Amino acid sequence: MKLFIKNIATFESLKFVRSELERNGLKGISVEYNEINWQVVLTPAQYGTLRQILQHANIQLFEDRKDILVQRIKNLITEIVYHSDEPLIYNLSTYLTENLKHDYTYMSNLFSANQEMTNEKFYICHRIERVKELLLYEKMTLTDIAIKMHYSSLAHLSSQFKKVMGLTPSQFKQQFGKVELPPDDCGK
Repeated sequence: MKLFIKNIATFESLKFVRSELERNGLKGISVEYNEINWQVVLTPAQYGTLRQILQHANIQLFEDRKDILVQRIKNLITEIVYHSDEPLIYNLSTYLTENLKHDYTYMSNLFSANQEMTNEKFYICHRIERVKELLLYEKMTLTDIAIKMHYSSLAHLSSQFKKVMGLTPSQFKQQFGKVELPPDDCGK
């Protein structure tokens, strides 16, 4: 079974939940940043204990189907941007439709109403966040980043970066290469 959760923002909160599950004898449950999975059937008492642990850690369960779908969209987009080396074969709308088995217009409208941004903007925003990380922490060239992030061209990457950040990638690197990054506005 899988539950989607929100508010795990730090490694410490993730570690706390894992240790509390173990301390309460809830074995076979894995906790990640956006979801909880388990292979065993939980009794109502165990499920109640799980909910209490999450509540104590200020972590909320998604229980509404629409909220769950929005979280699944966010998870897929995050997976594409941060953990996939493969480019999208078609486009984001086709990818989401094929993986989530819902009408794209429905998902897009639901996401926009829930997140106050489109899923495309969420995708672009996270791509730019990843580009920023690669620029500052991986010390990659812009050409290498464009290839890694599957941009059609270096010009496309630079144009999208400037549109989102208000700076060219070079200006950004020069300005923030020696200081802490500004907070993102991607609605994690």
